[in-house]
Amino acid sequence: MDVTLRQLAAYAAVARAASFTAAAGEMHMSQSSLSRAVAELERTLGTRLLERDTRNVQLTPAGVEALRVADQILSTHRAGIAQLGRFLAGERGAVALATLPSPAAVLLPPVISAFRARRPEVTVRILDGLERAALERVAGGDADFAVSTVARPRMPGLELRPLVRDRFEAVLPEGHRLAERPEVTWRELGGEPFLAVGADSSVRRLTDAAFAKAGVEARPAAEAANVATVGGLVAAGLGVSAMPALVHPLVPPGAWVRRPLVEPTVERRLHVVLPLRRALPPGARAFLEQLEEFRGSAYRLPEGVSWDEGS
Repeated sequence: MDVTLRQLAAYAAVARAASFTAAAGEMHMSQSSLSRAVAELERTLGTRLLERDTRNVQLTPAGVEALRVADQILSTHRAGIAQLGRFLAGERGAVALATLPSPAAVLLPPVISAFRARRPEVTVRILDGLERAALERVAGGDADFAVSTVARPRMPGLELRPLVRDRFEAVLPEGHRLAERPEVTWRELGGEPFLAVGADSSVRRLTDAAFAKAGVEARPAAEAANVATVGGLVAAGLGVSAMPALVHPLVPPGAWVRRPLVEPTVERRLHVVLPLRRALPPGARAFLEQLEEFRGSAYRLPEGVSWDEGS
């Protein structure tokens, strides 16, 4: 049956008002157009819905049931359109965010909290992992965008927006001779048993590059995939390490200290990574707006971390 929403709305208005004249005013339609819509509905259904005379409009038994069904369909339609409107306004739906563990645990929680307070019907799904996994999730469509380091400044199909700069610091056991200094050079750090983060980590890529720039061949005395494990090894006095400032809150408290690393000064740059050929869902756009609001606010980043203004 080719029944339209317009026909159902016209019929429901007449049935409730028991008057074509009153219903036409309510629907902002001419009475002739309203009568035609109701007649088309009756013709499609193959039955009379209304008994009419010059003064009265009464529902037939079929008309009573038709009104119940029409109200149900129109109510569902209005609710669906309202839900679609909230989705398009970024007030419903989901955001899938791929990210490194350190921004997931330290940088993003206050942003997510503020976002959820404003948009409680939007679910935030955090896909934390290493750099390669984060970028692959954006490229493959599993994530709307990512917060990650990027080894190559230009990547096909992806757009990079600078987010924060994250300074590398030496991580030393308490009482270590280098802990007495206000800052430590990479060459000095390379002369100690070095505890490295796993080879798949962006931290490892940057520490290897820093040692090479300093002219030091630092062979790891041990390595672990998890920065918390490396921190525990440092606290146990088994060696020294280097980590960006945003990572330190992930390391359990213990007998270790941190000192700025120099010669060279090394920063890890985190970007918002976006797909170039895929439109962001409204909720994801709203989340990025919330993130930009934090950038422009007085929100204090952890020591050693700063907003990246580019270049």
